[in-house]
Amino acid sequence: MRNNTNTQTIEGRIYQHNLQVRKVENQASENYGKEFINGTIDVATDDAGMNILQVHYSYVTEITKSGKTNGSYTALKRIIESGKTILNDGMDNATMVRLTPSAALNDFYPQGQEDLVSSPRNEGGFVTIVNSLHPENERSKFTFDALITAVKHVDADPEKNIAEDYAEIRCAIFNFKNDILPFTLVARNPGAMKYFEDLDVTGANPVYTKVWGKIVSKLVTTERKTESAFGEDAVDTFERRVREWVITGAAKEPYDFGNADVMTAEDVKKALADREVYLAEVKKRSDEYYASRNAGAAATTNAAVPEGGFSF
Repeated sequence: MRNNTNTQTIEGRIYQHNLQVRKVENQASENYGKEFINGTIDVATDDAGMNILQVHYSYVTEITKSGKTNGSYTALKRIIESGKTILNDGMDNATMVRLTPSAALNDFYPQGQEDLVSSPRNEGGFVTIVNSLHPENERSKFTFDALITAVKHVDADPEKNIAEDYAEIRCAIFNFKNDILPFTLVARNPGAMKYFEDLDVTGANPVYTKVWGKIVSKLVTTERKTESAFGEDAVDTFERRVREWVITGAAKEPYDFGNADVMTAEDVKKALADREVYLAEVKKRSDEYYASRNAGAAATTNAAVPEGGFSF
């Protein structure tokens, strides 16, 4: 399987962060006692401070594996020590950054549940503190090599807060190790919708291609009305932030899926099998963790990949 593209650029002002300098506590680790930084940065990519994207950092060390000073660690520590945020210091004073994470999945099993939750997130990459920003339309970009297995047309529905038709693109993208990541992209431009819907992709007939676009985070407000027997009805308002990877372009010619030098069905089957083994370990660790707190029993996970078409 060829190396796959999974790149993003997130640029803007720091809205808030929860970064921390910590030390490795595992005494069996060769890095025991060494400092690292983890946490998240929320970045407002627009001047109005509405498009807020979060980037997660799991383990950023001061020295790289090659023995060099890690510029991202230096930048993150500077943000911890003297960085300014929109929430605390205002839009005009907030520290400006350029981040280059990859798209990833946070896979976990909630306590007491057997169903996997795979939450998309932006993870890792270089961190640079900057003095100026690119135009707004260049501050939240992505480029993915995607194996598309399904395209669903979604109709507008005001009752469900769906303002306009769009296409939902079910696919797999890949991280730098070529681990497979089931992902959902969307197309909102009518031309893009028609292009993807006309592909007639299926799990047995996927399309492997390069796509690019923008990362959008929007606040969705819903109201729940409770009718009153007298007087005014009770109205409860709920807000939630929704992230979308919106496709704005695609390669004119898809990759040659099936070519041994590109990607084959066997490559995908192996990647899916590897993911099931990984998820089995995630489940095992979750069960052990919850068992240590609640004396629960560990469950097992079947790591077999079913025959037939692919479905992400």
